[in-house]
Amino acid sequence: MDTTGRRRNPYELTEETPVYVISVAAQLSGLHPQTLRQYDRLGLVSPDRTAGRGRRYSARDIELLRTVQQLSQDEGINLAGIKRIIELENQVAALQSRVAEMESALDGAAAAMRQREAAVHASYRRDLVPYQEVQQTSALVVWRPKRASE
Repeated sequence: MDTTGRRRNPYELTEETPVYVISVAAQLSGLHPQTLRQYDRLGLVSPDRTAGRGRRYSARDIELLRTVQQLSQDEGINLAGIKRIIELENQVAALQSRVAEMESALDGAAAAMRQREAAVHASYRRDLVPYQEVQQTSALVVWRPKRASE
């Protein structure tokens, strides 16, 4: 199942599907295979592993390798800095996902509240007559009890 609740085709390739061996990944990223092994040891790009412990890179891993190379060569950022940048980007993505989940839950709760409120309003009796307040007057009433001798 995917995130939308639909059943996923097991043969469907996504950008997270690990399909590239290290030599192909190196060629696609423009890096040497030894550089990919070093990045894996440092935890910069961690590809999936096969049962025989061989590395399998996904399209997302290849893109990340290119980003690491660009940050290192063009921006002059050291590998520790690049690792921290990647960690922060992953954290931001996770938080954005969580915010989206919470907004969805909030929307659902608001819709349920509106539905319950509408049900309460629908249950009001419509046959009641509005009450009109009685006007107060300044009339004085005197009461005199009858005497026993009368």
